[in-house]
Order: sequence, then C-alpha cells, then structure tokens
Amino acid sequence: MAAKILFSLCFLVWISEAHIQNKIFNVMDYGAIADEKTDNSVAFLKAWSDACKAYGKVTMLIPQGTYLLKEVIFSGPCNGWTIFKIEGVLKAPIDPYSFKSDSWINFRYIKNLMVSGPGTLDGQGSYAWSLNDCQNNPKCRPLPTTMTFDFVTNGYVHHLRSINSKQGHFLLFACQNMTFTKLRISAPSDSPNTDGIKIGKSNGINITSVYIGTGDDCIAMISGTRNVRISDVFCGPGHGISVGSLGKNDGEEDVADIQVKNCTFSGTTNGVRIKTWPSPLSKTLKASNFNYEDIVMNNVDNPIIIDQQYCPSRRCDNQVPSNVQISNVSYKNIRGSCDTEVAVSLNCSEHKPCQNIILENIDLWRYHDEAKRRLTNLCSYVHGASYGKQNPPSCI
Repeated sequence: MAAKILFSLCFLVWISEAHIQNKIFNVMDYGAIADEKTDNSVAFLKAWSDACKAYGKVTMLIPQGTYLLKEVIFSGPCNGWTIFKIEGVLKAPIDPYSFKSDSWINFRYIKNLMVSGPGTLDGQGSYAWSLNDCQNNPKCRPLPTTMTFDFVTNGYVHHLRSINSKQGHFLLFACQNMTFTKLRISAPSDSPNTDGIKIGKSNGINITSVYIGTGDDCIAMISGTRNVRISDVFCGPGHGISVGSLGKNDGEEDVADIQVKNCTFSGTTNGVRIKTWPSPLSKTLKASNFNYEDIVMNNVDNPIIIDQQYCPSRRCDNQVPSNVQISNVSYKNIRGSCDTEVAVSLNCSEHKPCQNIILENIDLWRYHDEAKRRLTNLCSYVHGASYGKQNPPSCI
C-alpha cells in the first residue's frame, strides 16, 4: 500500500511539472495527414523517435483529425517522461491480414509513460470478427489487439475511447505499476474475443472508473498476474471480470492478490468468474487471495461462478480434474438480479478442492420472474463458510 501511495504521489508531481516544462512533438510536423486514407505510421514513428530521445517532460501530440495508422511499435527505453496524447481518431486498417503481428499499437520497454485522450482508437474490427475461428482452429492466425503494453513500468492511461477492436482492446504483458482510468471501451456483444483489458505476468495494476461493453471478458487476469485493484467499473455487455483461464499448459504462473470493488454488471453472461481448465499439469498452479466486495448485478446469467471444468471448445478430457488450487476467496455485499436459476456456482476441482471460500451478505433474486421461482446455489468440492444474509441459501 505504501508503495502504491508513493507511486501515486510521484505521478501527481510529474503531471504538475509537465505543465511547467514540456517539449511537444506534433505528428503534423513530421508529415502526418489526417485524411483517413494516408498511412501515418512513418510520421508517427519519426515523432516518437525524437520524443523518446528528448530529456525531461515530452509530449508526442496527435491533434484533432482522423488518421489511418498501420501497425506500429513505440519502443524504449526513452530518456524523459513521455506523454502520448491522442486528441484525434486513430483508425486501424480494415484488413486483418495486413498485420504482421498480433498488435496494432504496441508500447514496449518504457518507463514513465502516459497515454491520454480525449481521442479515440477505432480498431475497425467488424470485418475481422467473422474470421476469428481460434476457438475451433488451433492453427488460426491471431487477430491484432488494439493497444499492447509490453514491459512498461510506471504507466498511466486515461480519458481514451476504444471501439470495435479486431481482438482485445488493451493487453498488458510484464508490466509494473500501471493505472487505467476514465476509459470507455466498446464492441458489440457478439464480437468474439474482444476482451476489454487483459493482464498477464504483471504486478501493481489499478483499473478505476472505466466503462466496458464488449463481446468477451470486460477484464481478464491470466498467468502471472499479481496485485490488481479494480474499482468503479461498469461491465456490460460482456463475459464479466475473470481470473483465467488458467491451468491449460505447463509453465503458467500463480495468480494472487486481486481486489474487485464497487463494480456494476449489467446484462453480462458472468459477473465475477474464476475459470480453470481440466488439465493434468505437472505442477500445481495456485490462484489465491481474491476479494470481491460491494458489487451490483443487473440481469446477469452467472453472478458468482468458479468453473474448474472450463472448456469452451468442448474438446477436453473432463475426466481429468483441474490441477489449479483456488484458495482464500471472499465474496461480500453482492446483490442484484440473476437471469438463470443458479445464482452462485462453485464448481471446484475434485483433485484440488477450493479452500477458504467465504460468502458474506449475498442477496440475489430472479430477474423479472413473475412465477417467483427460487434461485439455487451449487457447490462441488468447496471448503469455506458463509455469514450474514444468504439469498439464495448458501451451499457452503
């Protein structure tokens, strides 16, 4: 906590100083053309190169206008504190096969980075969605994520709009101390694999005051993710806020210390979900210390769910139990409406039963159910306790 407060204070000092001394590198000065037709990747990369070399507080500015931008990599290390300010609209090429990598805009190996709006990232993904067959085709070609952060330390992303990503909107890999706030992320509910924010092998991530409506997980935390704080997020449509999927392959890392607080889910397939594969890992994987608190569910299919037989392709050996150990998970003050008969589903591993699962003050009811049918809870291989109000009655 002390480290988090120190980082926040340092960042505020940086922001205040940036108003006093700030070198500006405007992409228009490097030949950028805002006509929606001309590829601006060369101009953007030239502006980045100069901004990255400069010392002190520097801003790479994309002014108002609409810019076509092919895939770009903004690579560090940089000499100063870098602000990437988007005032206009950036549009990706429509053809997904024009991409050589799985990312459209990639920041990597950078310390002290701010990406700010009030601009828009338009992935122009509608054509690509019909080509996404990765769930059934293991040899599929991955579609590009809108914005990727690789090995970024001390990052602040705010006041951006991301629409119609071809695949995910934001992806973090091996990042440290990053904050995402005041974002609006959207794609249709039937757009496949368009995760809002996906986090892997990262530590110290803060997501707050974000609206996400998309076709997959609003937020997903996968292998190696630690110390994530999620608050004041609106999720819907989408698949909820998920830990996982975990445990499909050897070599994955533990996930720990996740807090989800003051969030609202509306019309989602899941609320708060933990999902692991039925897979015989050579080493037990751990998922532990998760806290879900003060959450509202509006017409959610599965408000609270642990699924340790996760298998979206239906080509798994369900006779093999998951080798992921889930422990120390608390659900507190969760209320609202459910669109199925099962409000709480805790389907844990026979091989590694869930340990210390706590339900406290759960109040869920059936959405628009004139017949007043009772909701139920389902538990398998769960050890824990329940306290306070339990509607429907707890199965722990």
